[in-house]
Amino acid sequence: MTTPFPFVAGTVLTAAKLNAITTLPINDQTASYVALVGDVGKRIVMNVATANTVTINNSVFATGDTIFIANKGAGATTVTAGAGVTINTAGSLVIAQHGGGTLVATSASVFTFFSGAGNLYGVATGGTSSSITVGGVAYTMLTFSSSSTLTVTKSGLFDVLMVGGGASGGFRTSAGSAGGGGGGGVVEQTFFADANQTVTVGAKGIAVTTTTSGNRGTFSRVGSIAAGGGGGGVGQDGAALANADNAGSGGGGIGSNAGFGRTTGGLTLISTQGNNGGDGNTSSGTSGCGGGGGSTSVGSNGGSTTGGAGGTGTATTTFTGATVVTHIGCGGGGATGSGGTGGTAGNSSGGNGGVAGTSAGSNASAAFFGSGGGGGGLTTSGAGSDGVVYVRFKS
Repeated sequence: MTTPFPFVAGTVLTAAKLNAITTLPINDQTASYVALVGDVGKRIVMNVATANTVTINNSVFATGDTIFIANKGAGATTVTAGAGVTINTAGSLVIAQHGGGTLVATSASVFTFFSGAGNLYGVATGGTSSSITVGGVAYTMLTFSSSSTLTVTKSGLFDVLMVGGGASGGFRTSAGSAGGGGGGGVVEQTFFADANQTVTVGAKGIAVTTTTSGNRGTFSRVGSIAAGGGGGGVGQDGAALANADNAGSGGGGIGSNAGFGRTTGGLTLISTQGNNGGDGNTSSGTSGCGGGGGSTSVGSNGGSTTGGAGGTGTATTTFTGATVVTHIGCGGGGATGSGGTGGTAGNSSGGNGGVAGTSAGSNASAAFFGSGGGGGGLTTSGAGSDGVVYVRFKS
């Protein structure tokens, strides 16, 4: 039943009404909202898909007034102070979906917000620091492009997104066609830290200039969390079993020699970070070879006149809040025989495959971390690109 708030003179409080005092009435809102005196003793529930606010204005509420604010929508709700108002909190004024808290007036212009969860995130320094906003929530993000230390100054939760180093493509002088390099493995998760953490950024696989398979990338790590390096593109028959400790995406293959497909190498917790490389069209390597695997899809098989495309990588936008979409862990394109077309890189950010006797495999772009290089068609294969580690915490 509806609660009897606010009480008015002459109201008869029956047993049912007294029992109903424990049930807060709900004030549902579907857009940003300005709290009113009638909300005292009620639950304001925000149900908005995008970032929104609940504004508290001056001289609307009296000392001791209490409002519960909850958020059931996908957009973050921020409790916002109007002109002349101060809102204090030990947690955060940003309420994530399914979160909530209690707002108490200590005067007509000063309030305390008791967050239901508080800010469970820690604080740290290291790398390159930037302020970002994701889904209406403010974060500090630390970007590590080289190995260093995450210095924890307050214990708590941290979000990490990282990719291992991308591998180089293979090279085959006799036929001029080889597989593209695999992208590094991608890991995104939240972890707890109460002490400094060692950060290792995976190194790229360097290009090869003789008939051999590409060099694998190395692991990226934060403490005990690891993202595997990509596997090199196959450059010779029978090379598919090399680099068995690779844990990222596999390199592209020649014929049925499946690229260095993803393997665990004893690190079974990260065995699903990448995808296999594609197969070549013929075992001789005179036509299209497979593209390297990417973090979100396998490398394509080579065709009779076309090298296989690299597998697609992972978009970083939802983690970094950037407006320009960048992908990590893309596969490199496989090379093809003379007169054909080299495979293209996944998301156009790895390396493209070369054409026999015509063009070398291209390097992965340094701006697209952990991507594989293109398979070599002339002189050299393409190098991969180094990994990266992003760590963020709520501001």
